[in-house]
Amino acid sequence: MEAILIPLIVFSSIFGMVYVFLNTRNKERLSLIEKGADASLFASKKNYRSNLTLKFGMLAVGIGVGILIASILETYTVLDEEVAYPSMIFLFGGLFLVANAMIEKKDKVEE
Repeated sequence: MEAILIPLIVFSSIFGMVYVFLNTRNKERLSLIEKGADASLFASKKNYRSNLTLKFGMLAVGIGVGILIASILETYTVLDEEVAYPSMIFLFGGLFLVANAMIEKKDKVEE
């Protein structure tokens, strides 16, 4: 019974928090609109979404390259598996995030 009850409680709690957040945000927006606030306050920036997807994409590619390089290092060197995989994943994931930051910085300068 506990095996069913625990996930049920966790998922219902998450659903409840999301529901309360969205409901509160909706009520806040409606009250601002009723008071005559400008609707442009609620417009989201599309640039943020594209940068977020680029960031996650580059992180995923970095992790993939890290796993590939770690596999090569484990096979052809004396480096242990426990050292090769985490170090290469973090190294290449971090490198690709730094590259992403440079791309975003370049895009901001061009705007």
